[in-house]
Amino acid sequence: MYRLLLIIGLLIVLYFLIRSVIRGLTSQGRDRLIGDPRQMVQDPVCRAFVPKGSAVVEDVGGQTYYFCSQNCAQAFRKQLAG
Repeated sequence: MYRLLLIIGLLIVLYFLIRSVIRGLTSQGRDRLIGDPRQMVQDPVCRAFVPKGSAVVEDVGGQTYYFCSQNCAQAFRKQLAG
């Protein structure tokens, strides 16, 4: 009896794992992996949300940051320097 319950439990877990993988391969999941330019990112300085495709991109110390404007990018660099 316990073996049957264990097998049913494992099948349920397997079902949910397969379902999450399939959902990740849908077009929305592929856009997220590729980097959808419509994805909203938050500016670390003014906390505004901007589309990733139109954001100002800066690489600082191996980390990529997205800004709403050059002014915010400069203010961020000043914060790191000071």
